[in-house]
Amino acid sequence: MGKVTGFGEDWLNDGLDVPGAESGLWVAGADYIAGWREAREAVDRLNRALLGVGLELSAVRAVASTSEDGRGVVRLAGSPDVVDRLAELLEACANDAGGAA
Repeated sequence: MGKVTGFGEDWLNDGLDVPGAESGLWVAGADYIAGWREAREAVDRLNRALLGVGLELSAVRAVASTSEDGRGVVRLAGSPDVVDRLAELLEACANDAGGAA
C-alpha cells in the first residue's frame, strides 16, 4: 500500500517544522533526515489505521517530525471532536483487551 500521510501539495513539509529550528537549536552532526524517515514509517502505518476506522485525514492525522537532536517524532494533529472520537475508539479497544495495550 502506498504512503497515505501526505495530503495536498504540502505533504513534503509535514514535520519539517522542527521546534527550535528557527532559533538555531539544531545539533551539529545530527541526522535529521534519518529521524524523520523513521517517524514517517510509523506515521504511514498510523494514518492507514486511522483511515481503516473511518476517520478522515483532513480531520485527524499523524505527522512525521524530528526532535532538536534528530530523533524521529510522531505528532497527532486534529480537531478536538475527532481526537475525542479516536480516544473513545482506543478506550474501547483497551477495554476489549482487558486493559492491555
